[in-house]
Amino acid sequence: MPSISFSFRPPWWATLAAAAGITLTLALGNWQLDRASQKEALQQRLERFSREPPIRLSAALAHPENLRLRRVEVRGEFAARETFYVDNRVHQGRVGYYVVTPLRIAGSDTYVLVNRGWVAGTGRRESLPAVQTPGGTVTVTGIVVPGRERIMALSDDPAEGRVWQRIDVERFQRRFPFPLLPIVVQQVGDAGDGLVRDWPAFDLGIERHKAYALQWFAFAATILVLYIVLNAKRKP
Repeated sequence: MPSISFSFRPPWWATLAAAAGITLTLALGNWQLDRASQKEALQQRLERFSREPPIRLSAALAHPENLRLRRVEVRGEFAARETFYVDNRVHQGRVGYYVVTPLRIAGSDTYVLVNRGWVAGTGRRESLPAVQTPGGTVTVTGIVVPGRERIMALSDDPAEGRVWQRIDVERFQRRFPFPLLPIVVQQVGDAGDGLVRDWPAFDLGIERHKAYALQWFAFAATILVLYIVLNAKRKP
């Protein structure tokens, strides 16, 4: 039985294109794995934070990024008249609002925004739900989250009176003339005000990054196989 032999002499441009494609896809796969590793480290950090006692939040906040996702405790008085509602928030299939109220930190003139929880809508856009706001000095326990939500806004200006499309500390600061910390405290626990604080779990997307990495590595393997198959010629 005669043997079958092949020659492999790809043109230079095919070799260059394959090398570039494989290099790029491998780099993207490794980048996704690195992102997954970073998110895993953050997940471990969150688990550690959950076991630690809350940090007392004060007006002297030098490095707010160090408090991200930490449990904090803050004393002060709510500025109930400045409460605003964050629109289109769904809980158990019902549409409602997040209720956000500035809290003046005790012993200072500095405020911090507190996302106090979810309330159901009234069914009429022109009528906002009534919310009880405790008076006097209160102690709020919560999780520090970024001062701006990463969601799509329907316009450049997310505020329409007391209804906002998203939480944005910078825009709030431009509308109201008092010092404001660049963070938001997401309140936890039962404060007896009827608000729901069943916050969704933080999805760090670790498995998603790993799946993307696998896809990029598969693309690299596909490019290599195609490069070999398309350039291997059977000898006559």
